[in-house]
Amino acid sequence: MTDTLTHFIGGEAEAGDAVGESINPSNLDDVVARYPKATPADVDRAAKAAREAFPAWSEASPEVRSDVLDRAGTLVMQRAKELGELLSREEGKTLPEGTGEVMRAARILKYFAGEALRRHGQALESTRPGIDVTTHREAVGVFGMITPWNFPIAIPAWKAAPALAFGNTVVMKPATPTPAIAHALAAIIHEAGAPPGVFNLVIGEGGIGSAIVDHPEIDGISFTGSQGVGALVGQGAIKRQARVQLEMGGKNPLVVLDDADIERAVTCAIDGAFFGTGQRCTASSRIIVTEGIHDRFVEALAERARSLRVGDALDPTSQIGPAVSQGQLEQNLNYVEIAKGEGGKVLTGGEALKLDKRGYYMAPTVISDTAPDQRINCEEVFGPVASTVRVKDYDEALEIANRGQFGLSAGIVTNSLKHARDFRWKVKAGMVMVNLPTAGVDYHVPFGGTRKSSYGAREQGFAAVEFYTQTKTVYVGG
Repeated sequence: MTDTLTHFIGGEAEAGDAVGESINPSNLDDVVARYPKATPADVDRAAKAAREAFPAWSEASPEVRSDVLDRAGTLVMQRAKELGELLSREEGKTLPEGTGEVMRAARILKYFAGEALRRHGQALESTRPGIDVTTHREAVGVFGMITPWNFPIAIPAWKAAPALAFGNTVVMKPATPTPAIAHALAAIIHEAGAPPGVFNLVIGEGGIGSAIVDHPEIDGISFTGSQGVGALVGQGAIKRQARVQLEMGGKNPLVVLDDADIERAVTCAIDGAFFGTGQRCTASSRIIVTEGIHDRFVEALAERARSLRVGDALDPTSQIGPAVSQGQLEQNLNYVEIAKGEGGKVLTGGEALKLDKRGYYMAPTVISDTAPDQRINCEEVFGPVASTVRVKDYDEALEIANRGQFGLSAGIVTNSLKHARDFRWKVKAGMVMVNLPTAGVDYHVPFGGTRKSSYGAREQGFAAVEFYTQTKTVYVGG
């Protein structure tokens, strides 16, 4: 079955010429959806609709906004099975992962339904007698959102839910490979009672993102994607003094020390490096191992990776799905060749797989004997590829973990309280995992990194209020 998608502008589902196709990466003969490609004129109408809707939405009782988000969360939960199947069919993550992501989106919507009622202010004493001072938070305006394909319902939810909860309106552009699941979320938000113009969806390609960034009616931009595109988004937003929030990936280290439980270490590495087909910004893509445990760990890691079953995302026996696109698969394979050319040794994987159905399948890949500053350890691959680095001790491991331009997530596997404590304080990352995979975060706490992984305020949880509201200070005299 092939869906025909629409934009959502001013509360209306707007059909256009269905010229783009979303293809199932597990089965290239399956067209998931056909979608219209938006034009800058569509963005203009969406931005103006969002601006027109802003006063009533921001001034409404917070209970109104809470109820809309809560209903949306309930609808997502009720349809988790069909939405999970759509997500996995369109993006390629396995069905348990797809359904789990859908449930996460539902929880995010419900969490921010509560946060809509919890905007705090302060009552302060003025330094001048007879004057009271209060602060409160208020909505900013219209937010443009440019979302990625690797978490195509969770990330749109964690951007849109706080924006709506705090009284803002939204214009969203989903990633080109995954428009159908974003369209399903938009339809649910409208079904839940969002007034016309409060949430707008425009489906299109890269130029539509630029039109959102440059539009004078859009007061803030939230972007998740690559560093190169993120830099352009940031420049465009700052040039016209719009708020901007950028999440731009990771090259996340997992440090394994000699005293680690080897089974636990391998499990953390497998989860972090390969699940979600490695298409996670928090993936454990470089694994730094001290020499006392190195050989045993690397051998066990390669053996476990070799045993993972790659297959159709909707097949319940599959553990790893396909890459999202031909371009992503080619990038993954290209990095394997680069690593080999720089002296890395492919212990398992490294090749595309031909299965019963035509798809973008790749064998989980472990590359050993790599040096810290080789490209495979400095650049984000975004596929089921893990490289290992041998080090002498903890101090060298920490120093190497802190190299490079990324600083999103970092992990350590150890039974040493001393090293675990030192690592959590000294590693340069926005999120730290001790005896856990680097991937896997909760929806009610802040998300974001250091260095060039992130720019601007943190996403998710209680931190979201910083980006999606502004503080007003009020002085009252007697």
